[in-house]
Amino acid sequence: MSKRKAKDTHLPIGECITQVHHILRKRFCHQQLPDAPEGVEAQHRHLMELLKRTAVHGESNSVLIVGPRGAGKTMLLRSVLRELAEEKEVQKNLLQVHLNGLLQTDDRVALKEITRQLHLENVVGDRVFGSFAENLAFLLDALRKGDRSSSRPVLFVLDEFDLFAHHKNQTLLYNLFDVSQSAQAPVAVVGLTCRLDVLELLEKRVKSRFSHRQIHLLSTLTFPQYSERVRSQLSLPDDFPDAKFAQQWNAAVTTLCEDKSVRDVLQRHFDSSKDFRSLHMLLMLCLSRVSVAKPTITAADFLDASRSCLADAKANMLHGLSILELCLIIAMKHLNDVYEGEPFNLQMVQNEFRKFLQRKTNSMYNFEPPVIMKAFEHLQQLELIQLADGSSAKTQREYRLMRLMLDHVQVMEALQKYPQCPTDVKQWAMSAFA
Repeated sequence: MSKRKAKDTHLPIGECITQVHHILRKRFCHQQLPDAPEGVEAQHRHLMELLKRTAVHGESNSVLIVGPRGAGKTMLLRSVLRELAEEKEVQKNLLQVHLNGLLQTDDRVALKEITRQLHLENVVGDRVFGSFAENLAFLLDALRKGDRSSSRPVLFVLDEFDLFAHHKNQTLLYNLFDVSQSAQAPVAVVGLTCRLDVLELLEKRVKSRFSHRQIHLLSTLTFPQYSERVRSQLSLPDDFPDAKFAQQWNAAVTTLCEDKSVRDVLQRHFDSSKDFRSLHMLLMLCLSRVSVAKPTITAADFLDASRSCLADAKANMLHGLSILELCLIIAMKHLNDVYEGEPFNLQMVQNEFRKFLQRKTNSMYNFEPPVIMKAFEHLQQLELIQLADGSSAKTQREYRLMRLMLDHVQVMEALQKYPQCPTDVKQWAMSAFA
């Protein structure tokens, strides 16, 4: 009887909308992902066997998990570790060290993080080591409880593995792989990367110590499955307080997912990225438009949200530039076309800008050199231009070689949308890009 009463509850529309926001925001913002990625049972089994041999039998291993962003690399590793943790022997013994190439930007920082995660700060104390290898060997020795058979196995997880390949001499990778190949201590090294050519980044000595095991994750998701995922992510659960409202909401969501314009939007997102993160961002923007006055998501909401998601951040940045900065970018683009993408310096840009000024009698664009220099530096701060490879920061500012980080389409779109852009500047840009 109480269940029927709960189901027959009718909440005010305002309270229903608040509940919708609470449930769906929690789902989207907290990234509620499945426990394990679908369709990768073979990869799951392979990784489980490898890590089990380290955690239970004390055998060293190394493996790379390769796949595009959002393919489920981290999810796969977490699900394997979750299953492993259920075994008592693993719970007692296995130590985990998680490093990320975006955070541990050099070997010294990485070593500090390894020491912290292994809780060996007190053991290391003020000791001074001659090399990275000595330091790592000392840390692994400190984990031993006697002979090798009683050494505690350590799992090293290297997220953004390709970034560790840019460290000086690849010392961290060399030593980790060296330990995993030798009989020093049971160690498993698991690298996660989205670069298919990651092995080409490794030095010969590092490559020779790597086991060359790779687990590839390629998304097998089809568009009908993606559409179904959208529908399920937007649907309200069966235990929603107002059953009638939930039924109407879910029916509206089903109808919405069958709308042609919505399917076109979803197809565009499916073609660019199939991961949960980008999908949650799109759905979150749609949800933010739901209110008491507009209690459902419409096709127009999907179109607006898609435009916001796919907006070009750099092109949007151009809308806030001054006329002088815009003129400098047009001059740079012209130089790019003339010299086929070769780097340029401020002096060359100024000469190109002067050619434009010579066509004009108007003094509106006659800026002093220090003002032009300031505008050029501002473009560099915005990262619309960057120092070319090999160009030294010690070179005089006017002669530092730079590269433009925008393409033809971005500049032309910005000019079309630029508020009150002078006609002569547009004409100059058209001549530059003709």
